[in-house]
Amino acid sequence: MIFRDRAEAGQLLATNLEKFRGEDPVILALPRGGLPIGYEVAKALDAPLDIVLVRKIGTPGSPELAAGAIVDGEKPELILNKDVVKLYNIPDKYIEDRKKQQLKEIERRRELYLAGRPPLKVEGRSVIIVDDGIATGSTIRAAVHALKHKKPKRVVVAVPVAPPDTAKKLEEEADEVICLDMPSPFLSISAFYQDFTQLTDEDVVDTLKEKNGAAGEN
Repeated sequence: MIFRDRAEAGQLLATNLEKFRGEDPVILALPRGGLPIGYEVAKALDAPLDIVLVRKIGTPGSPELAAGAIVDGEKPELILNKDVVKLYNIPDKYIEDRKKQQLKEIERRRELYLAGRPPLKVEGRSVIIVDDGIATGSTIRAAVHALKHKKPKRVVVAVPVAPPDTAKKLEEEADEVICLDMPSPFLSISAFYQDFTQLTDEDVVDTLKEKNGAAGEN
């Protein structure tokens, strides 16, 4: 399945999420690429849209390969890909240094994207985490773990495309995983989009304002 762009992927994904319309859902997108997906899903379900700030920790020499991820919150949570850490013999100091770097970037993005407002409340509500695709799953796993501490009714992961093995592992952690296409072999997320233009911080801010208004929704 090849998507024209993220907007089309979000529209197609939304049709598979209609069953959550009556559950007072909250749509949480991973910025930046997940925002156009989340916008279309939130619009279709008449639900509020927000972000979940997660940053990948890449491996030495292979920054695209995730050794783990750190997610924002009162107590930022680090989720490690133990197999990758062991395979590459990644030292604890490297992980700790990268964790500090990514926490600084998370803080920068929080201040810019949320402009001082608190994140949307998720307790007792169905939370749908969306992104433009999943590769290793480290970042979205971190988001799932962190959000479960906030006592939502359920945590659903919804993406247009992901490798079969990654989707299967996520099913063990999220309450439900919805994925439009699980190709094998899986090369890269961008390979499944005709238009995979990289988004800017301004795109994120503008999308949140367009969906929720300057004051946001609760």
